Amino acid sequence: MLTIASPVPRVAPDLRPLVVDLDGTLVRSDLLLETGFSELGRDPRSIIDLCAALLRGKAALKERLAKSAAFDPTVLPYDDAVLARIQQARDLGRPVYLASASDQRLVKAVADHLGVFSGWFASDGGVNLAARTKADRLDLEFQECGYDYIGNDRADVPVWTSAVNAIAIRAPAGVKRTLAQLGLNAEHLPAARPTWRTWTKLLRVHQYAKNILVFVPLLLAHQFSISTIVEAVLAFVAFSLCASGVYVLNDLIDLQADRLHPTKRNRPLASGLIPLRDAVVVVPILLVAAAAIGLLVSLQFMAVLLGYFILTTAYSFVLKRKMLVDVIALAMLYVIRLVAGAVAVQVTFSEWLLAFSMFFFMALALIKRYVELAVRVDSGLPQPENRNYKLGDLDVVAGLAAAAGFNAITVFALYISSDAVHSLYRRPQLLWFICPVLLYWISRALMMAHRRHMEDDPIAFALRDRNSIVAGLIVGALILAAI
Repeated sequence: MLTIASPVPRVAPDLRPLVVDLDGTLVRSDLLLETGFSELGRDPRSIIDLCAALLRGKAALKERLAKSAAFDPTVLPYDDAVLARIQQARDLGRPVYLASASDQRLVKAVADHLGVFSGWFASDGGVNLAARTKADRLDLEFQECGYDYIGNDRADVPVWTSAVNAIAIRAPAGVKRTLAQLGLNAEHLPAARPTWRTWTKLLRVHQYAKNILVFVPLLLAHQFSISTIVEAVLAFVAFSLCASGVYVLNDLIDLQADRLHPTKRNRPLASGLIPLRDAVVVVPILLVAAAAIGLLVSLQFMAVLLGYFILTTAYSFVLKRKMLVDVIALAMLYVIRLVAGAVAVQVTFSEWLLAFSMFFFMALALIKRYVELAVRVDSGLPQPENRNYKLGDLDVVAGLAAAAGFNAITVFALYISSDAVHSLYRRPQLLWFICPVLLYWISRALMMAHRRHMEDDPIAFALRDRNSIVAGLIVGALILAAI
């Protein structure tokens, strides 16, 4: 049964009801996609149950997701322009109704939270209140007085056609053309559109610096030919595209958790700056492009890239909720980049580099967790729901980070003493001066994290930190001098 919270009063024409859509209109999001990715992130095995529900109809799927969703209407990205229009209608004494194709549990939660609606309409598990079905229901309820309708998408066209006044927000160009062809003089509310900067933030282009690791085997092996450089560049691009695809997927899964975070709530998907549907479309585009470029390098490289994708996807869905397993997985993702670089340029991957990188990136992953926990402690936030860490683990995490970092430097010192170094460098003694630089940088990174001067990613911090940049230049200069 479709639901309305209260009966529709008989009103004068100048007090015509205002009906407001939910997904993409009142909120800059899509509750079906939100609850779907939230459920898959909570339990990937639920995909079987969700498919079974979908076979019974879209309304049944929405009901199934609404029953298990950890839904918090207080953190949704509500649209200010729509809220202002609702308030304007209420000030004039007009009744305002919420009409959505989302499940009644979610719609009721939103309506109860805002407390501004005279009633609401929603899907109920048997009927999907969308498009023509929604228009027919509203026509039946408001047949004597008519209604004005605020919507945003093609599914709202039948409703706009039945309404007295059509009001749109964030309508795509194709929908605008359709409205014009139908002779509807729709009012378009102002809405911010995503810019290229918003998209670069979603794709986390700044994180591409991590993929520079694919060049490390090329540099350490001193293989500087045009072909090897081209292969390394292609490997860098493939990893960057693949990483962006998984970053977007991870943001889709973590929407609720990100909105409760003091800084992550400003991410493009959590804040509603980029529609979830666009994000869902861009993920396969990025992954297919990454695979195509990976195949240009070699089948062996493609196999490594596939391993990276499998591990990072497993991290997004499962491993990030496992204490310490998550940081080991993060460290392995960095190591895989190094392996991929070696495979791309066809050089032998050093076991010394493997050991050093595993310890070093384990330290960075632990520092990242330390910063995340510190933010929650300082902000008075509860225990993280999407991480298996407690706020009281802060000091232990810092100790583990220091241990991993100093172990990495020990491995590096042993590497300098090995025969492999003497065959690659004419002045290997200069490499010893890298050890104090690394000791300084690891220690300083921990101090900056402890003093709350570091953001949630130590690599992003290093790219902007003057002392870190100087330390990196010194290391580079020492390696060049030792060759």
